Amino acid sequence: MNLHHDLYNGLTRREALHRLGAGFGGLGLTQMLGATNGKSEVARSPLEPKAPHFAPKAKHVIQLFMPGGPSQVDTFDYKPLIAKHAGERPDIVNRKTLRNTKNGLLPSPFAFNQHGRCGKWVSEIFPRTAECVDDLCFIHSMHTDIPEHAGAMMMFNLGHLQPSRPSLGSWLCYGLGSENQELPGLVAMSPRAKPRGKAAHWGNSFLPGAYSGVYANIAEMTPDRILNHLKNPHLSRSEQRRQADLLSQLNHLDLQRQVQDQQLDSSIQAMEMAFQMQFAVPDVFDTTKETSATKDLYGESEFAKGCLIARRLVERGVRMVQISHSIDGYDIAWDTGHGNIHHHRDLANKCDQGIAALIRDLKHRGLLDETLVIWGGEFGRAPTSEGTKGRDHDHYGFTVWMAGGGVKPGFTYGATDEFGCSAADKPVHVHDLHATILHLMGLDHEKLTYRYSGRDYRLTDVHGHVLHDIIA
Repeated sequence: MNLHHDLYNGLTRREALHRLGAGFGGLGLTQMLGATNGKSEVARSPLEPKAPHFAPKAKHVIQLFMPGGPSQVDTFDYKPLIAKHAGERPDIVNRKTLRNTKNGLLPSPFAFNQHGRCGKWVSEIFPRTAECVDDLCFIHSMHTDIPEHAGAMMMFNLGHLQPSRPSLGSWLCYGLGSENQELPGLVAMSPRAKPRGKAAHWGNSFLPGAYSGVYANIAEMTPDRILNHLKNPHLSRSEQRRQADLLSQLNHLDLQRQVQDQQLDSSIQAMEMAFQMQFAVPDVFDTTKETSATKDLYGESEFAKGCLIARRLVERGVRMVQISHSIDGYDIAWDTGHGNIHHHRDLANKCDQGIAALIRDLKHRGLLDETLVIWGGEFGRAPTSEGTKGRDHDHYGFTVWMAGGGVKPGFTYGATDEFGCSAADKPVHVHDLHATILHLMGLDHEKLTYRYSGRDYRLTDVHGHVLHDIIA
């Protein structure tokens, strides 16, 4: 009897379930985790809206992520001197790329024309986006630390080369909460293929589990598929609520008796969100409810559908939406520029209408002023050739544009050199971009910190300067 007493004295319920019966009790428990609806005394929702550090310009972010590296000199950074010096390799472009190609300058196969009142030069492959240039704010002097996809994506989305850091969207949810408690604060989407890096786009890392994003495959986002995935066929909603509340109370009592269990906390938050999403998600993803005019505006492509869903999400209070552009299951679509830069035409064609429709739709509904739209990839592409028709990676200088959310419309900031290779005027590092995004959302990037493992972490690490010149 004393032996049994010594063996089980001090064991929590959770520890006993994991130790007894070869751990099968613990397996069962993982399927039953629930969370409170915010009405009990157990806990308030960590996603409840929080006050910003100062008055924000924007309330929501939509990131149009172009993984793989769109070529700046074939899209929005017009450099006519490339054609004049075709085949040459001036010292200014004699930079080491990922493959250290030694070829000369490659003229763009696409014509550029001026558009809008601002007279912005835009490639012919983005005709619809070109019609919106008076609403766009271009940053032509972006640069980052590494020319390799995985590392550059982590830098662009996490602000660090280590994958174990929270994403931009998770930081926003942590700092501001969300205006809709029945939807995730952060939603990441892509056509068919999950983005390379996966959690690097929407993960919460060491931030509490409530601030993690949710990934959605656009091709599968039909109301019937969503309902089949989320609906509990055995319990009514009221019965599920009672069960979730009871389990949540038991789990939170257990958490109070031991050191905070990050994995348990994440599971509790994930299961509560799944419960809330059963009814909210099918509605927001059901684009059939839109008018014919709206559906015609966006078009039929999967990327355009993602743009329409993004508008519906921010309209309902979601803090951030990220749409990654993939094609035919290929997760880094714009990397096809290695072999043939002509592929950029097809890539642009698949997203151009959706991008322009999103800008116009947000503006028409009065949402553009409070929604910051960001377009760009993890880096750009070199003005020199790889092979005879392709371009290698270029992290020394590339283009990102933003719209709405308090940035100056029809404005251009910074510049690359005369051949579009490296940031030459007003260089902007990714840390500066992140600091500016947080500032537009009413957050001081130096004060938005989280203590973990004995130190304070932040999105911009120990770097970053706000680009006040682009703020309206």
